[in-house]
Amino acid sequence: MKKTSPEHWPAQSSGGGSLASALSHQPVDKRIDILRLVGESGSISQAAREAKVSYKAAWQAIDTLTNLAGVALVERAVGGAGGGGASVTAAGQKLLVIARLLNETRSQVLASYTSAEQSLSGALPVLANMGVRTSMRNQLPCQIQKLVREGQVVRVYLRLANQALLVSRITQASAELLGLQKGQQVLALCKATAVVVTPWPSDAAAPSQSLTSHCVRGQAVRISRGAAGDEVSLQLDAGLQLVGFAAAGRSVKTGALLQAFVDESALVIALVA
Repeated sequence: MKKTSPEHWPAQSSGGGSLASALSHQPVDKRIDILRLVGESGSISQAAREAKVSYKAAWQAIDTLTNLAGVALVERAVGGAGGGGASVTAAGQKLLVIARLLNETRSQVLASYTSAEQSLSGALPVLANMGVRTSMRNQLPCQIQKLVREGQVVRVYLRLANQALLVSRITQASAELLGLQKGQQVLALCKATAVVVTPWPSDAAAPSQSLTSHCVRGQAVRISRGAAGDEVSLQLDAGLQLVGFAAAGRSVKTGALLQAFVDESALVIALVA
């Protein structure tokens, strides 16, 4: 593989992406690991085997990183005497170097606080969660209860701190790349516009809005009125907050007991450091 000096590494494409974008969520993750393995083996399929993911998942990882970086990270050679292969571009090499340095720096910072016997049991999860910056209003810490595969789709059952259950419907490739497993702590993310809020039935029954929607109960603590619907902030048990929308004319009131429906296809899973 041809080596390129740092001064010749492209930092950003004209398409708006950047290498920083590809590293914005976590210094080292499965996608970065797959890119590193491609560089070491010169093969997408071999990288997939070593990372213990499918060939499809490996390509999804590379495609996602490429989209975030805005520049090609892997070059693929088709055919030829060796049957083809893949190599990491100069930009991809730079990404790997930055990822390694960020991970080393992060480890050093955490080690320095640990050696000083600082009380970080509560601070570290907060700092990790703050590293996820997104337009999604709802970010709920939860634990994976079980994973159910249905063809190329996996339904991930998530237990919130208040014992309420949500379900996220993702692809098998995404589940592989995240390395999801039972008992794992993750963040459940969804847009406020994906949460439908309605009054809690007087008979205490909470029927599903649809076969793919899941209901949680909460008390309205803030309401912002609007012609097209009201934005409602719900307080769930265990201090969790959930934001959703009630249809115009529902006339929900502060302090009222409400139910919120979250479609499983709109629920995104994020890992925390």
